[in-house]
Amino acid sequence: MGRAFVYVILGGGVSAGYAALEFARRGGYSRGELCIISEEAVAPYERPALSKGYLLPEGAARLPGFHTCVGANDELLTPKWYKEQGIELILGTKVISADVRRKALVTAVGETISYKTLIIATGARALKLEEFGIQGSDAENICYLRNIHDADKLVNAMKSCSGGNAVVIGGGYIGMECAAALVTNKIRVTMVFPEKHCMARLFTPRIAEYYENYYTLKGVTFVKGTVLTSFEKDATGKVTAVILKDGKRLPADMVVVGIGIRANTSLFEGQLVVSMVNDGIKVNGQMQTSESSVYAVGDVAAFPIKLFDGDVRRLEHVDSARRTARHAVSAILEPAKTRHINDLPFFYSRVFTLSWQFYGDNVGEVVHFGEFTNSSPRFGAYWVNKGRITGAFLEGGSREEYEAISVAVGRKTKVTEMAELGKQGLAFAVQESQKQMSDSGLAIGERPTYVWHATAAVVAAVSIAAVGYWYGRKRRRW
Repeated sequence: MGRAFVYVILGGGVSAGYAALEFARRGGYSRGELCIISEEAVAPYERPALSKGYLLPEGAARLPGFHTCVGANDELLTPKWYKEQGIELILGTKVISADVRRKALVTAVGETISYKTLIIATGARALKLEEFGIQGSDAENICYLRNIHDADKLVNAMKSCSGGNAVVIGGGYIGMECAAALVTNKIRVTMVFPEKHCMARLFTPRIAEYYENYYTLKGVTFVKGTVLTSFEKDATGKVTAVILKDGKRLPADMVVVGIGIRANTSLFEGQLVVSMVNDGIKVNGQMQTSESSVYAVGDVAAFPIKLFDGDVRRLEHVDSARRTARHAVSAILEPAKTRHINDLPFFYSRVFTLSWQFYGDNVGEVVHFGEFTNSSPRFGAYWVNKGRITGAFLEGGSREEYEAISVAVGRKTKVTEMAELGKQGLAFAVQESQKQMSDSGLAIGERPTYVWHATAAVVAAVSIAAVGYWYGRKRRRW
């Protein structure tokens, strides 16, 4: 029993949807030659919706409203669209083994699916407490958030917990965004993490202090520098309290765990080169793995970043998932015309009435700027390494201001005086952006190609609110 395709996309996340749209637009296949294999029972969707609009108490985002590719202000790819395009969706299907030499995948029901070209879009999985020696995280009121099944469980837990206590384990993206959603659902929140401040991988202590103070005003309690060791449960197995390493006991009607992710590489270990540094499948600038017929995209791919002098990184963000997917399809269908990917790392988040964006790499000396106030925050930071800007963060900026800092980072703008940079603040990036565009011969309104990448991500953040997330509209009530 088996089927054969020319192109197989393994994984049904963000990358799969964007790859499918790129195939359809380039016309690089015939009907029945392309398929997507996914463990999930639904067509690819914009995963960021799960920690944003999906968790709102009113007017929450639901499918089909946030299928890909609305996150880039593009077509909504419903199951009907895939059928019309002749792309087969093989949903609710787990692949248990892969043989890249034979170009074959085997599913849990024993079916063999062969291919000529494979795109690995398996993404990543949420790290579980059991991996850190904590047992019992299968309780019905302990929630993770990686897929729509997780999101449904979290929504149901919140509905039964209104006015109660939630403990959030982890101070990163998922922890911060879920904490905001819990507060919006009228739940008291305590956040627990081992670091000295929230978002420790990105935020400076000064930036983190602002967001922690803001969350505190919203009713969130922070417990830092310690970790979970065990749970207390009732006779039905539900968690009633969280016990911390320092002995503190936190009452809990529900628990949300956001302690990181791990790339889904297990099917290909021993067959493809895996980056030892970040555990992703290593690819070249065309997203091609060590096996010429296999490509990897999204969270699972470790690829060279030109901005970082070719350093191989794995970028855990939706923006990278979209762009690497498109790039891989381009490389597959038109390899001679496809240059190595020129990626400008980009991250963003929106919680309560706040909205920040970050570009580049947070290495080097930090220079803060702007007003760190609760009323109308507009502040940021530059990271300067070897006399050049390598990263930039901005809270409360306009579209043009976000574009300006992206240009400053993408061009590795030279900095001569650190003190002067701090004084000029955002104006430095705006002036340099205008100067560089003028020097390049671009007219007002035009931008270099790599800036359009960042701009598309900004548009994505806004457009999702209108077509799927409803996040920006609702957040004003928080």
